[in-house]
Amino acid sequence: MIDKILIANRGEIAVRIIKTCKKMGLKSVAVYSEVDFRSPYVLAADESCLIGPAPARESYLNIEKTIRAAISHGCQAIHPGYGFLSENAEFARVIQESGLIFIGPTPEAISLLGDKTASKALATKIGVPVVPGRQEPIADIDEAIAAAHEIGLPVLLKPASGGGGRGMRIVNDMTELPAALEACRVETLKSFGDDRIFVERFISRPRHIEIQVIADNYGNIIHLGERECSIQRRYQKVIEETPSRVVHESLRGKMGETACNLAKAAAYTGVGTVEFILDAEKNFYFLEMNTRLQVEHPVTEMVTGLDLVELQIRVAAGEPLGVKQEEALLKGWAIEARICAEDPTRGFLPTTGMVTRYAIPSGKNIRVDSGIDAGSVISIHYDNLLTKLAAWGANREEARKTLVRALNGYHIEGVTTNVDFVNAILSHPAFAAGDLSTSFIEEHFEDGQSRIAPSDQDLHYMTMAAVLVSHTRRTLVRDSLRPMSPHVGTAEPPPPIHRYVVRSSLDVFDVQLEGSEQSRRWNIIVNDKPYKVVAPEFEYYRRRLKLYIDGLANMFRLRYSDNHIQAYFCGIVRMFEIYTPLEWSLAQYMLADIKTVEDNELKCPMPGLITAVTVEQGAQVRKGQELLRMESMKMESAVASPRDGQIDRIFAQPGQTVDTDEILITFK
Repeated sequence: MIDKILIANRGEIAVRIIKTCKKMGLKSVAVYSEVDFRSPYVLAADESCLIGPAPARESYLNIEKTIRAAISHGCQAIHPGYGFLSENAEFARVIQESGLIFIGPTPEAISLLGDKTASKALATKIGVPVVPGRQEPIADIDEAIAAAHEIGLPVLLKPASGGGGRGMRIVNDMTELPAALEACRVETLKSFGDDRIFVERFISRPRHIEIQVIADNYGNIIHLGERECSIQRRYQKVIEETPSRVVHESLRGKMGETACNLAKAAAYTGVGTVEFILDAEKNFYFLEMNTRLQVEHPVTEMVTGLDLVELQIRVAAGEPLGVKQEEALLKGWAIEARICAEDPTRGFLPTTGMVTRYAIPSGKNIRVDSGIDAGSVISIHYDNLLTKLAAWGANREEARKTLVRALNGYHIEGVTTNVDFVNAILSHPAFAAGDLSTSFIEEHFEDGQSRIAPSDQDLHYMTMAAVLVSHTRRTLVRDSLRPMSPHVGTAEPPPPIHRYVVRSSLDVFDVQLEGSEQSRRWNIIVNDKPYKVVAPEFEYYRRRLKLYIDGLANMFRLRYSDNHIQAYFCGIVRMFEIYTPLEWSLAQYMLADIKTVEDNELKCPMPGLITAVTVEQGAQVRKGQELLRMESMKMESAVASPRDGQIDRIFAQPGQTVDTDEILITFK
């Protein structure tokens, strides 16, 4: 029934679907906006079709254009991926009315389960435990205040439609409620075209556990175990893994059965995910059901050996499921990190730009789902998820270490990303111990940095990488100058031991280096701690350096700036200054950096679109007060005043596109 599929999406999920189409011998058609014409997924597809300008509402969210593209290219089916129109019941309905196949559940199931209010009512009806809260969307601020008093603070404001954390806010104080409600309505309206919000109790330090289900058109339904998605920021997942360390076999069976019962009650077909929160006593509560493929589906595929996209296509084509519950076995452990264009040190604000250098890690048990390549342009118009990196292991610790090593070698330049932030999470002792909750990042990180200092061993490793590069370069420069001055330095052989002093932030390391570039074997002492190091040949001293330290392989990413070397390792980012003892003695007398006076202006924190200016010229404002709001990558953010003062001039207007560091407001 299906031999050509249109993919109504973009980026890494479009690449992912195309791979399965090729494996199944199916043709794929990619749709793209004007800014995506060179994207990897467009080049990977068998055919492609321009669908409109960059704004999503004029391209990827345009139902009519998408249907027309599918029909004109002779497609029999449309795969929605996730995001955009994937949970839009009207989209699924129009596809069916056009004589095409929607690779997903029925419009009726999407309407029922995609609406948080309706799905919560269904869950309550069949006995699925739900979080206490109002069953119906709130009408106005007065009703929100009444609901908050009734439920008790803190409360969580949640959109009735959509997912992915869009439009969600925690309210800890009644004075925060009006602004939080307005922000929720604006954000969810822009993301899902629906501004209905409901209120429920916020459960402190829960774990986010979800169950993957799949059902065919013949009443067969199974679950594929759980995924733990507790590591989140702004209610959006950062790290996912399967299985969960706290879900034992009987709890897995109970949650799986509950998820299947809910899907069955909704007459669900295809792939879907039932999301729960788990409290400290391991009581679970229904959150929502995502009626689509999940971003984190690779970890389930890695432990089950199943291709969820292929199962989606086969079910949509009318085939029976072909997998029984007892055959859905989980083998090993898998962990995934989402790589996003954002700056963790600036409150995870989205970033834009062109990817100037790109190198992905490779090796056994590593999987990369990427939507970018060198030359890719990251714009303000779409979600900031760039790629996903996943690793499998026989157990959790093996999977974790494999993923850390892979991230150490994941090289992206030109756009600020969270690569090192997610690596810092995975390398954190609390994560290694499995002590997780949805407040993990707030508890263990501040301004994108771990609250605990790096270990001496990690800093020693990074120091050795920086010193080896610096020493080898100095040696090559010295050797290259000898032909010009043949009588200089020829009488004295090079010293057997080279000494360096290395400064990084407030740390100072004394390094002794013994060995040669020819043997590539070094004895290195860092602050009296000895190491044996095997290095590659010099031509491999590039932006990724692999060293064997005491017999174990370690990968470092490096950037060079004059005589400074910036190293990246296990989520730690440090700049290293390397001196000879003589140079170090002179450096002690160098002047410290002079702090600059704070500018009398508000600069744009990120690229985006100004949606509202909430202050007037001449107004007296306080530090932290909201001055304007902007939208970037489908997120609505408030921009606060950096100081107390009086507004002098306002340069930003609603509807204006602005870039990072552009002056928006000046103060008198």
